[in-house]
Amino acid sequence: MASGRCPAIRVMMMPRDTNAHGTIFGGVLLSHIDQAGAVEAHRYAAQRFVTVAMHSVEFKQPVFVGDMLSFYTEVVKVGRTSITVRVSVEAEPFVNPRGTTLVTEATLVYVAVDENRRPIEIARPSGA
Repeated sequence: MASGRCPAIRVMMMPRDTNAHGTIFGGVLLSHIDQAGAVEAHRYAAQRFVTVAMHSVEFKQPVFVGDMLSFYTEVVKVGRTSITVRVSVEAEPFVNPRGTTLVTEATLVYVAVDENRRPIEIARPSGA
């Protein structure tokens, strides 16, 4: 892991996460990507956010049982009610660990909502 970076979440892939080909099911990865992006949105503003879009997900490398996945996040754009977060996923192999490999990236859009699920303005952190 590169110094100075901290993943939003880290998850070890388990046998229950596999598809018929013996690799990790893409839907499992999408779920974790969404969770990581939501963590970053909430870090930016402690509000309720809902996912409205997930853009251009490309699975670059297979993920295997036992691999430790790190989901790195960064805010790339903040609008009045929406926030865009980029999520990069790196895998550290369980067998013969030799560093990390980028396995996928995605850009997600979240909208801040009130208790009635209506869009509301994002509270800007002080200094932003």
